[in-house]
Amino acid sequence: MIIDLPDTNVSKIAKALVNVREEGGAVALGRVLTLIILVRHGAEEEVIEAANDASREHPMRVIVLMSDPHGPDADAQARLDAEIRVGGDAGASEVVVLRAYGAAGNNSESLVTGLLLPDAPVVAWWPRETPTKRPSRSSIGKIAQRRITDAATQPDPAAWVAGLAGHYAPGDTDLAWTRLTRWREQLAAVLDQPPYEQVTAVEVRGAGDSPSTALLAAWLRLALDVPVDWEYLPEDEWAHGIKSVRLVRPSGDTLLERPEPAEAILTQPGQPSHELAFPRRTLRECLAEELRSLDPDLLYGRVITEGWALLQGGDRGEDAENG
Repeated sequence: MIIDLPDTNVSKIAKALVNVREEGGAVALGRVLTLIILVRHGAEEEVIEAANDASREHPMRVIVLMSDPHGPDADAQARLDAEIRVGGDAGASEVVVLRAYGAAGNNSESLVTGLLLPDAPVVAWWPRETPTKRPSRSSIGKIAQRRITDAATQPDPAAWVAGLAGHYAPGDTDLAWTRLTRWREQLAAVLDQPPYEQVTAVEVRGAGDSPSTALLAAWLRLALDVPVDWEYLPEDEWAHGIKSVRLVRPSGDTLLERPEPAEAILTQPGQPSHELAFPRRTLRECLAEELRSLDPDLLYGRVITEGWALLQGGDRGEDAENG
């Protein structure tokens, strides 16, 4: 069900939510957090769908705020249109879509404060480019316990990753890091199996559109304390995502490599090769994972600060400078 509220205000939206609760009962109760999604006009449906899917694991109120103070609607008459989605149009959540035009979009915090769930954590998500290089200092970032960005959607993904340490604050995370979970799990499992030899060097390769490549290199540099050779591959060699990780050990190399985007082959000395299902993670999977813990991701913080500094200090310095 979708309830349209054209040319409205926050007070009227809050009253409409109360009516939804009274009419629907438990359907509007039991939310564990408020997710604020900040996105430009016209780019909302994909992220709403991802939030709806994630809400089946994390019941929540989703507030989608669309405003662009510097876009084509910047000079429009101040107006706030809204819609409330519940039931089949909202997964296990209730979705409040706010479309702010003109001066109505100048104060993001005032638009969402009256709609937050009481005594519930707040998570802010910028699925596209962020309005500032320091999300924690933005008006919405200041009221959020967790702040999610996505390097892959920034105008310059490599530069964004290279600058993560400069604007990091506890509670920040980036989906470029979340997309690494499968790689990190598989590599950790490899090192827990014979031969129990020290890794002496690492090679990481990925596509130019994959900022996760740099974060994987930084994690391995931090975790293994060995030289890491990493680089972005030309598009004609590998188009999307991480291509391979090679662990160099005395008895031979261990190679985890994608021959195709949705599969990987694990090769180890003295063992048959293993084919693994290795699809790129969906937006829904990444968002759901980030919402499982609302505490600061301490490992992520160490990777983008300590791990990245180690890469810049000695491992392929030219690549590190180029991001």
